[in-house]
Amino acid sequence: MSLLALRCRAWCLAAALLPGLCGMAAAQSHLSLMVGGADKQVYLPVVVARELGYFEAEGLEVELLSEPAGVHAEDQLLAGAVQGVVGFYDHTVDLQAKGTLVTSVVQLGRIPGEVLLVAAKQAHELRTPADLKGRPVGVTGLGSSTHFLSKYLLGRAGLRPAEFKPQAVGAGDSFIAALGSGRIVAGMTTEPTASRLLRSGQATVLVELRTLAGTEAALGGPYPAACIYMRESWVNAHKPQVRKLAAAMVKALGYIQTHSADEVAALVPPAYYAGDRDLYVKALAAGKDMFTPDGRMPPRGPETVLKVLQAVDPRLHGKSIDLRRTYTHEFVDAHPAR
Repeated sequence: MSLLALRCRAWCLAAALLPGLCGMAAAQSHLSLMVGGADKQVYLPVVVARELGYFEAEGLEVELLSEPAGVHAEDQLLAGAVQGVVGFYDHTVDLQAKGTLVTSVVQLGRIPGEVLLVAAKQAHELRTPADLKGRPVGVTGLGSSTHFLSKYLLGRAGLRPAEFKPQAVGAGDSFIAALGSGRIVAGMTTEPTASRLLRSGQATVLVELRTLAGTEAALGGPYPAACIYMRESWVNAHKPQVRKLAAAMVKALGYIQTHSADEVAALVPPAYYAGDRDLYVKALAAGKDMFTPDGRMPPRGPETVLKVLQAVDPRLHGKSIDLRRTYTHEFVDAHPAR
C-alpha cells in the first residue's frame, strides 16, 4: 500500500472515530448532582457556583436536581441516577456502616444550619426536648439528617427511642403546613423556613443549630453538615472531573465570604425567597458563618458526627468506621481559596 493510501486510510479512520470521541468527552464533562432541597440556604454554594458560571468556566456541565430530603437524594446516588449528592456529611458515615463507601469531596458547611422549633401555641408546655416525649416531631424524611439530629437531641434529654415520634413532613411550605395544622408540635428545619415561622409568630426556638456556639452546646463539638459526596470508586475513576468540581465550589465559597448577603441573594431564583426577599437576606446575613471558607473539613468535625450517629443508630454500635475515608482534601487543596 502506498504512503498516500495509508494516509487516506488514517484520515478516514480518524473521521469515523471523531464523533464518538467527542461524545465521550461530553459525557465526561457532564455531572448530575442531586440536592437535598435546592432552595435551602445550607446548599446555597452550589447555586452560587451555577449562577456565576463557575462550573462552565471549569469545563463542566453540571445539572442540579432536587429532592425534598437528603435521604431521598442519597437513594438516587445509590441507584446510579446521579454522580453526586449535595447533602449532609453524616450520610457518608451512615453508608459506610451499611457497607457502601462514599466520600465528601467538598465540605460546604461546618454546622447544620438547622433549628429545632416548637409550635408557639404550645411553647408554654414544651420548653425542653424532654417535653416532646410521645409528641409528633417533624423531620424532612425518615433516615434524613434532621431525623438523626432530632433523635440525638431527644435522646440526650433522656427520651428512649420508642418515645420519639418522627413524622416525615419535608421542608418549606409542607413543614409549615404540618406545624400549623397540628400534625406536628415541633420539628427540625433550615432557612428560610425557620425565619418564616419565627417572623409569623407560629414557632419559637427550642434548640439552636444555626450558630457555631449553639451547635457546640447542643452536640458537643463542630458538626460538619452540607457537602458534596460521591461514591469513592467513582471519585477514584474520575479525578479530573472531581478536581474541576472542587475548583468551582471553592470559588463559590470564596464569593459568599467576600460579598454581602444582599449580593449573594441576588443570584438565587426569586422563588427561593418564598415571597419575602428581605427575610431571606436577613437569615443569610445571620447564617453566613455556617459555610466553610475553603471546602475543607473542620477539625474534630467527623468525630462529633460519629459520636452523634453512634448514639442514635444501633447498627453503629461496636462497628469500626474509618473516618479518613469519609472525606478528602485532595481536590480542594489543589485550588486554595483566594
